[in-house]
Amino acid sequence: MKSIDRYMARLIVVPLFSTLIIFAMLLVLDRMLRLFDFVATEGGPVSVVWRMLANLLPEYLGLGIPVGLMLGVLLAFRRLATSSELDVMRAVGVSYTRLLRVPYMYAIGLAIVNLLIVGYIQPDARYNYEKLRFELRTGALGASIKVGEFTHLGAKRTIRIEESHDQGRKLSGIFVHTVDDKGGSISVTAATGKFLATDNPDVIIFRLTNGTLVRNEPGVATPRVLRFTLNDLPIDLPKLENFRQPTGRLELTLPALAQIGGDRTASEMDRDSSRAALHFRLTQVAAMFLLPLLALALGVPPKRSTSALGVFLSIVMIVTYFKVNQYAQGVGGLGKIDPFLALWVPFAIFAALVFWMYYTIAYVPGGQPIGALERVFSKAGKAIGRWLPGRRKSEAEAP
Repeated sequence: MKSIDRYMARLIVVPLFSTLIIFAMLLVLDRMLRLFDFVATEGGPVSVVWRMLANLLPEYLGLGIPVGLMLGVLLAFRRLATSSELDVMRAVGVSYTRLLRVPYMYAIGLAIVNLLIVGYIQPDARYNYEKLRFELRTGALGASIKVGEFTHLGAKRTIRIEESHDQGRKLSGIFVHTVDDKGGSISVTAATGKFLATDNPDVIIFRLTNGTLVRNEPGVATPRVLRFTLNDLPIDLPKLENFRQPTGRLELTLPALAQIGGDRTASEMDRDSSRAALHFRLTQVAAMFLLPLLALALGVPPKRSTSALGVFLSIVMIVTYFKVNQYAQGVGGLGKIDPFLALWVPFAIFAALVFWMYYTIAYVPGGQPIGALERVFSKAGKAIGRWLPGRRKSEAEAP
């Protein structure tokens, strides 16, 4: 690798990974607050929040990697342009195509990583995330009993604890109400109690001491009352194998989507949704090969200009294209448009726009693909700059 390639690699690597880390952390922090609230509401352990966030990370990286690549290459070319190094390189015969060698090395490597993420890792992580939500809602993760509140363990059992000591090992002031399948019910009050594990992972024992048990049965007018000093109450936990198998376009890998999309025995809606999800992921990876060209076109500002309009416009274009693809995936999944056309036509339009912008800056003398926008924003900025000082002066002179 020549010195110019090593120099380009150093310019790209810092903003690329910095943007990727910051982008992922911002999304994680946004979701973290909602997950803490959800876990607290369901009464689950706090540690499950970190497991859920870890399963969301591949989804964030699927969008963060293209943004990081885009800004990494764009900021590298912007630095070369604003420091006049790009003019020197162009003067000694280094073309834009030659300067794109290192950016495309990054693009190829990150495209392979992104393909593995969106094609294989992200579906499994999404399924594990939904499984954690299921376990949390059903209490399979060890839901905590909230002191002073009625806690539902399943649909037929309710527990209330007055006091809890020694991190939940010693409970007092206990009330338990259970409804059986025959329409009867059992109500238990006890002075103290504690939870005990059993050999069966699907069952735990709630050992109660010094209490009263009242049993109501259909057709029996008088309930039966039993006073006890020790009573073991078994509690069934939900079985993990009851959770569904991976379904939906978000939880299936690329081979699974391709198999369902070509299965003539599957319903038309399943085939369309699978094909739409497949082409959505493929276009998401293919678009990464356009990003170095777009970054170059937006990263080089006009002469004697330090405007950061290209940075702002690059983010807008990536997010807009991603949202258009999401909409196209939904339309294609409903069967209103052929999924192949719904996803690849927007990609072709985006690619044509990118190639035009690159051709303009690389082969048109003095060409600047966003020159008109730069002039509009420059005039708008000057107008605002003239208006604000005048307004401040008039307000200062007012009595």
